[in-house]
This record gives sequence, structure tokens and C-alpha cells, in this order.
Amino acid sequence: MSVVVTGATGHLGRLVVEHLLRRGVEAGSITATGRRVEVLDDLAERGVRVARADLDDPSTLPDAFAGADTLLLVSGSDVARRVPQHQAAVDAAVAAGVGRIVYTSAPHADTTRLAVAPTHKATEELVAASGLAWTFLRNNWYTENYVGTVLNAKDSGVIVTSAGEGRVASAARTDYAEAAAVVLTSEGHEGRAYELSGDVAWSFDELAEVASALVGRRIVHRAVTPNEHRRVLLRAKLPKAAAAFVVALDADIAAGALADATTDLRDLTGRPTTPLADALRAALPPEALAPAAPPPA
Repeated sequence: MSVVVTGATGHLGRLVVEHLLRRGVEAGSITATGRRVEVLDDLAERGVRVARADLDDPSTLPDAFAGADTLLLVSGSDVARRVPQHQAAVDAAVAAGVGRIVYTSAPHADTTRLAVAPTHKATEELVAASGLAWTFLRNNWYTENYVGTVLNAKDSGVIVTSAGEGRVASAARTDYAEAAAVVLTSEGHEGRAYELSGDVAWSFDELAEVASALVGRRIVHRAVTPNEHRRVLLRAKLPKAAAAFVVALDADIAAGALADATTDLRDLTGRPTTPLADALRAALPPEALAPAAPPPA
């Protein structure tokens, strides 16, 4: 078995490579790809094949994908370029004789109202139309996405959202990466779309409680209207486009777009997903955490 991982220079792709190695996949049968291959030198030293693959430069893809049985296509971060980038990857996979594409998508990509979903839905359609076997890993939100929120709240004492009582069934990146490694190294996943999420969907009131315990100060969640939220973000010097995205995302959360806590992730990994507090504790810089209480005398 040989596996190519795109985006291995990013957080998720790198974690997938690590989980493949932990599962006993021979290093030489893994190809870790990305634009900046110099950041993969340590993987190369461990025997992983490293190759430059720039989805904006299709000429880099044939060598990177050569000999692969399976391609893990980690979704690109540039939403405006995502579909043409992914089309280039799929075309290269077909030309290279890859047998299966595993794609990291968005929750309920084919039906959701999530603002980020259309490019994922389009990618799922082009992968399915390629004629190759496929598996879709529809990842809910990464808990690590809220590290910045907690750090800001450590200073301000407030988490401001327009998500109301909406909930987020997030999980740690390593949970999603482990599930991807399972799918890449085992049989029976062709033609399946997994709805991957944390075991528990949490509210922003609950996030504030967890953050309070982690950083050692009282943090509250202040629910505001979308218009007020936009004004708050603009006053904080967030660019207009970014502020509009955050407000749109909170509207989706309020409508329940990220609240679906399924069993797919824990079923694949064979263990519970990482709790919210544990994932944030691992992701926050040590200096942001409250000192641990001394053991009882």
C-alpha cells in the first residue's frame, strides 16, 4: 500500500502522516507533499518520501502522485481557489493511476447551509465523477479553531458571539487525523461519506466555563445580535470580509449547522473523542494556562 498525503505541511496533513506511522505503515510507502517541502525534512529523515506538490501548479503533481494506491486530498485553505486546485489534484490522480481518493470535506456538505460548504460539495461531486473509488471525511469544526477565542477572552473576560444557543460538535485535529489514517489503512470505506464530529456538542456558555477553568479567570459568553457582532469585530480592526465571515458562521451555528454529534469518529478510532477542555489545554500556549493546583498534603 502506498499513500500520498497532500497538505502535509499543514496541521491536519502532518498529523495524518504521524498517525500512519503509528499504525505501522512503512515510512517509504508514505509520500508527504506540500509547497514548502523544507518543513518536512524531519519526516524525510525518518524515511518518508517527500515531494513538492503545488495544487496551483499542476506540473508538480505527476511526480508527487506517481505510484500511489490512495490519495488523501486535504482540502485547501484558499476558498476562492479550492475547486480548481482540487480539480487539478483529481485529474493528476486519474492520470497517475491512483485507485482511491479520500477527501476531507465539511459536515453534511451536500445539504448544509454552512457558508464554507459549497466548495466542498463541488469537490465531492468532481471526485465522484472521476471514476475512482472515493471516501469523504466530513469533518466538523476543529477545537483548535477556538484557541484564539480563548486567548482573547483571557485578556477581556468575554467571549462575544452572535451564535445564540447554537452548539458546536468539535473534535481535536488529532482525532480527525487518526480517523483518516484508519480509513487509509483499512478496507470497507469505498463509497462512504463519514460525518465526523466530537462526541459532545457544546454551547458557547460551556466554552466560556471551560476557558475560565483553563486560564484561571472568570470568562462569560455575551450573546449579541449579528449587527452588533459585526460592529464589535470591526471595532477590533478585523477586515470587513473576515467580520462578515465570522457573523455568517455564527448564524450557521445558531441554526444548528455544526451541532450534529455523531458516532462516526469514535467508531473509526475505537475511542472517545478528545473532550473540549483537554483539546484546548493541549493547544493553548503553556503561559496562557492557570498554574496547576498543588496536590493535597
